[in-house]
Amino acid sequence: MSVTTAKKVGNPLQSPTKFALFPKIVNGGIAGIIGVTCVFPLDLVKTRLQNQTVGPNGEKMYSSMLDCFRKTYKAEGFFGMYRGSAVNILLITPEKAIKLAANDYFRHQFSPGPGKLPLSREMAAGGCAGLCQIIITTPMELLKIQMQDAGRVAAQAKLEGKTVPKISATSLALDLLKSKGIVGLYRGTGATMLRDVSFSIVYFPLFARLNALGPRKNDGSGEAVFWCSFLSGCVSGSFAALAVNPFDVVKTRLQAITKTESQPKYSGILDTVVKTLKNEGLTAFFKGGACRMMVIAPLFGIAQMVYYLGVAEKLLGVKK
Repeated sequence: MSVTTAKKVGNPLQSPTKFALFPKIVNGGIAGIIGVTCVFPLDLVKTRLQNQTVGPNGEKMYSSMLDCFRKTYKAEGFFGMYRGSAVNILLITPEKAIKLAANDYFRHQFSPGPGKLPLSREMAAGGCAGLCQIIITTPMELLKIQMQDAGRVAAQAKLEGKTVPKISATSLALDLLKSKGIVGLYRGTGATMLRDVSFSIVYFPLFARLNALGPRKNDGSGEAVFWCSFLSGCVSGSFAALAVNPFDVVKTRLQAITKTESQPKYSGILDTVVKTLKNEGLTAFFKGGACRMMVIAPLFGIAQMVYYLGVAEKLLGVKK
């Protein structure tokens, strides 16, 4: 999300002269909690579609996004659609705070002076912001994916005549810490970095340019009107999500620790790419792509909405 604090707040193309960190943290936390709550069931479906593999006779557990929704709801109920949401909501505040603040910071550092920030520097600032966030994103995604995929793994094991013990985010985190130390929580860091850095490189400059095209408010702030920022966030988020979906598939498969015997084991990014291409073809890298676009578009649209409405400033009594 592009959240700059220039004299004309909200114009992401201007060089910032002031850096108000705390309101950004609050805005990021609110945006993350609201966004995750709204789109989490779609994210769960995306994870299960990306992790499912094709059987020897071409059979699949889920034939489509709708089929995955239907089977998950039937087997696990309404709350089953929110498996792993607790850890996601808990960690989304620092993750969004780092992403927002880092992007602003690097835009400020890379700015040559007043006026528009060159595209190459916007991309560099976004990439650096994506790099900074992985310290939170990697363990958050790891634990979330285990919880989201637990139902699919249990159902697949049942078909194979086996059972899989139930897990919780807490027990999983403790087991990883005991067996592998803090490194265990950072499984798939390389793939997470590929996804988040490339996403930010695409998203931030695209949002800035789309948002700059819209009409401005009449209060002299230079900010885009609400609907323009919301739509810019949705369009930029969905485009960036689809562009980096192959990296998300690789990351998801690397971070899925609990597997059934019919699933291939992956030892790294290259191994995941080679085995996926060999077993499922190029289209496998776009599994869950539609779901991911549907998740990211409102998530980033909501985040931009929260920022431009100045929710944190109103709560804290801070002049926007």
